[in-house]
Amino acid sequence: MNRRIVSFHQDLEQHWVARLDCGHNQHVRHNPPWTNRPWVVTPEGRQAALGMELDCKKCDEGRPPD
Repeated sequence: MNRRIVSFHQDLEQHWVARLDCGHNQHVRHNPPWTNRPWVVTPEGRQAALGMELDCKKCDEGRPPD
């Protein structure tokens, strides 16, 4: 289910995590060639990604908010 990004924070290992409008969190790593998200490595890129939709597997599974 597609959900919008509302904010970002870093986890204990300093990886970026997107907070989605459904209340779930999702890691958003830039790890080429497997995951190509260069926008996550800069503050400007993360700001521009606010409102972008990500597929939330936790919503698909009916899990409660994080």
